[in-house]
Amino acid sequence: MAQYFSVHPENPQIRLLKQAVALLERGGIVAVPTDSSYALACHLDDKTAADQLRRIRGVDDKHHLTLLCRDLSELANYAKVDNRQFRLVKQATPGAYTFILEATKEVPRRVSHPQRKTIGLRVPGHRALQELLALHGAPLLATTLIPPGESDPLNDAEAIRERFERELAAVVDAGACPSEPTTVIDLTGGDPVLVRLGRGDPATLGL
Repeated sequence: MAQYFSVHPENPQIRLLKQAVALLERGGIVAVPTDSSYALACHLDDKTAADQLRRIRGVDDKHHLTLLCRDLSELANYAKVDNRQFRLVKQATPGAYTFILEATKEVPRRVSHPQRKTIGLRVPGHRALQELLALHGAPLLATTLIPPGESDPLNDAEAIRERFERELAAVVDAGACPSEPTTVIDLTGGDPVLVRLGRGDPATLGL
C-alpha cells in the first residue's frame, strides 16, 4: 500500500518530505508533483528501482529517462554541455522542459540510452519537488507518469494512488499539476531539435 503525503505546494511540510526521501533511499518508487505533470521518481543508483520504474511506465531501455536536478550546476555534473547548450538550457530553467544531452560518467550506463549514451535532464520549477530534491541531496531518476498504452499524463494524486498503490512506495500530493508533459528538446546535434511539444513554450528557445 502506497503511503500518502499531502503537502502544501508552496510551503511543503519538511517532515513529510523527509519520509518520502527515506522511502526513495530504500529503493521505493514515489509519485511526485512537477511543474508539468506528476512523475515517477526513484534513486539514481538503484538498479532494481530503475527497472521497476520502467515496468510501471511500460517502457524499455531505449526510452529516455530523466534526471530531476535542483539547479544548473547539478545538471552540469551529469551532462556534457558546451557554452551554446548551457545558454539554451539556462534560458528555460527552471521550467517545464526536458533536455536530451550526452551523459557524463556520473550517470550509470544502465539508465542512459543504450546506443546514444544520452540522458534527459531538467530543473523543475515546482517548490515541493525542489524541497524534496534538496533533502535527497542528489538528482532523482524520473519519467512522466503516463500509464502504459495511454497518451495523457496523470495529475490527480488520489487517482494515482488508487491506480498504482501496489507498485508505489508513496505519493506526494501537492495538489493538481498541469496535465501536460514537458517539452523535450534534443541538444546533442548541431541545432536544437523539438522532440515533443508539451507545456514549455519552444519559442523561449527560438524554436
